[in-house]
Amino acid sequence: MIFGGVAGVILAAGLVILLVVIFGGDGDPFGEKAAAPADLRPPLAQACPAPTVSPGGATPAAPSAPAAPADGERTVDPNAGISYKRYGAPWVPWTEVWNAGTLQVPYRVGQHFVTEVYQGGQYHASILSAAVPAADNDAVTLDLECVGRQVAADVRAEYYPQPNSMEPIRDEVTTLGGRPAWVSEFRLSFREPGLTATSELSAVAVIDVGKPTAAILYVSVPDTHRQFDYVVDEVLDSVRPA
Repeated sequence: MIFGGVAGVILAAGLVILLVVIFGGDGDPFGEKAAAPADLRPPLAQACPAPTVSPGGATPAAPSAPAAPADGERTVDPNAGISYKRYGAPWVPWTEVWNAGTLQVPYRVGQHFVTEVYQGGQYHASILSAAVPAADNDAVTLDLECVGRQVAADVRAEYYPQPNSMEPIRDEVTTLGGRPAWVSEFRLSFREPGLTATSELSAVAVIDVGKPTAAILYVSVPDTHRQFDYVVDEVLDSVRPA
């Protein structure tokens, strides 16, 4: 009987311990585990986490010396933190907010003109800028190449007739106005019923302005107005911090 009593005590203690383990965690051993918290970071921050530097590793390169002030009329985008050359007629100020593409980059500032009207609507030549969240919380270090490639891919997939083919012209990390930047320049070829334009010279620049938001500059000139192709490189070279 003594041995039986001891065994009973041990069994009871074991059951108590087992119940504590089962019910002491979340109070509901038969319920589902809590879902992981939703990722509320901006799309670009999710796709392109800020680059990490291991202890003792190299630090990101500092921006080059500021570029000399640019002459002439300027388009200033205080939200994006940049300014760039402003052109006369036929270019006119951009007065809309264009949230286009999967990334919904909000182009609010710039210039454009209508190159043709067709059954799909109006077709434009464009010089547009925007600020887009591209870093986590208060981080100010951007993976420029990753962000730039995401934005350029979004432009190609969402802004142009499909399918299209791309002829790369320039694809590099560089500086614009003394700030780190990534630039992609390319010509897209396409066909759209009723549209006279069959290709377009385009460029996408992502500029690190030292904030969690990156400045985006998008320039496009359809082949019906090739006399304005020079604007693409010229406006990129004119970028300055604002």
